[in-house]
Amino acid sequence: MRVETGNKMALIAAFLGFVFLEYGSLLCMARGNVQHYDFVLKETNFTRLCTTKSMLVVNESWPGPVIRVHKGDTVFVTVHNHGTYGVTIHWHGVKQPRNPWPDGPENITQCPIPAGTSFTQELSFSDEEGTLWWHAHSDWSRATVHGAILIYPKPGTTYPYAKPYKEELIILGEWYNGDVMAIIDEAIETGGDPNVSDAFAINGQPGDLYDCSNASTYRLLVDYGKTYLLRIINAAMNEEMFFGIAKHNLTVVGMDGAYLKPINTDYIMITPGQTMDVLVTAKQSPGHYYIMGSPFADTTAPFDNTSTTGIFQYSGNYTPPSTPYSPSLPAYDDKDAAGNFTVRLKSLASKQHPVSVPLKITERIFMTVSVNQIYCANESCSGPDGNRLSASLNNISFVTPTIDILQAYYSQIHGVYNSTFPSIPPYFFNFTGDVGNNTIYPSLGTKAKMIKYGSAVEIIYQGTNVGAAENHPMHLHGYSFYVVGMGNGNFDNKTSPKTYNLVDPPLVNTIGLPKNGWTTIRFVADNPGVWFMHCHLERHASWGMDMVVIVTDGPAKTNKMREPPAYMPPCAKP
Repeated sequence: MRVETGNKMALIAAFLGFVFLEYGSLLCMARGNVQHYDFVLKETNFTRLCTTKSMLVVNESWPGPVIRVHKGDTVFVTVHNHGTYGVTIHWHGVKQPRNPWPDGPENITQCPIPAGTSFTQELSFSDEEGTLWWHAHSDWSRATVHGAILIYPKPGTTYPYAKPYKEELIILGEWYNGDVMAIIDEAIETGGDPNVSDAFAINGQPGDLYDCSNASTYRLLVDYGKTYLLRIINAAMNEEMFFGIAKHNLTVVGMDGAYLKPINTDYIMITPGQTMDVLVTAKQSPGHYYIMGSPFADTTAPFDNTSTTGIFQYSGNYTPPSTPYSPSLPAYDDKDAAGNFTVRLKSLASKQHPVSVPLKITERIFMTVSVNQIYCANESCSGPDGNRLSASLNNISFVTPTIDILQAYYSQIHGVYNSTFPSIPPYFFNFTGDVGNNTIYPSLGTKAKMIKYGSAVEIIYQGTNVGAAENHPMHLHGYSFYVVGMGNGNFDNKTSPKTYNLVDPPLVNTIGLPKNGWTTIRFVADNPGVWFMHCHLERHASWGMDMVVIVTDGPAKTNKMREPPAYMPPCAKP
């Protein structure tokens, strides 16, 4: 539920003007730039693939309610936890200037909202414009607890492209017949790989390639000659996705709440955590055309090798085909197709939407990204060689504390974390070659990297061939960053920087690190606070492919971290 506040008349108008929108969201017609939503977390029954189960969702819908705002608005969301365990909610891509308190990652910026209690979180929108999303940030609860955030241009302004006839939301998700929390709990207990999903879904529906799913397949009804804006979100847990519409070209115009130079393509590759704004014009012969999402998985690790479908359905009188036309998406392991799409991403870089890429770097971090093992005596675990699966950044597997790091930093509570995350890995080797036993066993720790306010930061992510190498979607809370470079193999200090794009690199909050490759990002550390960095493949995050960035306060009041709200969910004793 959403209420916009202004004066008393606006409140009355808000009360009278609620209208239902898809996925359970409510929008009122009052004016103002402050809005209020209620999110009710509750176990609800759903049936997919001939299986009925209870799962935790918001406002009895999967996906959950849509938050609609204009650029620069402020939103207060009160989360009422009517579930059976503690949960947190993260507002993915919302920078929350100077205010990390409502950011949401469990035991990083807050402790879980206990069952039977409520917590109000403030969302401060700044320069974001386009599509973002929200999701649970506790264990694997985000599989069912997620929804969209749509950020429209400020009133009086418009899109940097022709206004589309209509817009539609496409949320890619994963369905598990089992209890997702039980799945990850068992995997953590045994040390093995968690079960893969049983289906992918478009807007909560698997599509007619799966059992018991034909009647509920998502359908997008379109009129010939009209252009539609598709706001696409990959909310899947563990799979990057190829996406396309049969016989229809796509024009990508935005990503992660920022505009891009238009990209004409017949498919996209979108990682978990990413959002894309895509234009499509209905100009084929009236008929039924598959909307399809299929996995990109260049790995030896287990994955769900199925495809989800919806139907791009033309209006009018005609005889539909017996089977919808199907797109030709790349093969699941087509690394070149994924890379060729990603390297085409460039910021719009217009007068109205300029870029500001840091050129003089003052803080450089070289970060290896690996899947590892933790030794188990007597080969007693279910991972490779009887060990426990793990993951790391700079060979440190993150250990989540019991008191949130933000509270510990703000209140100077010792023993919760240490600020010794290194700027380089423990030693260098042929990261993408025959690595042997190099760094197969990481160290364990709750480590943060301290960064001085105003620093021009460069992070070079280096994928490694340790363990099951694959593409890693790396996400940084509290910031968008410029992706200035990307390549295969080992990063070379002399030759790799010569390939950087410092003119119009894409501004994103999540980027895929190529399998056995490297990616360089840049940003200015102008948002003080505690910010989580992690792989957005949920199994890797669960294994420790995480770290924390702490940006110190700046000299002026306007660049210091805000005070905490009056109430924060309580934490366990350390």
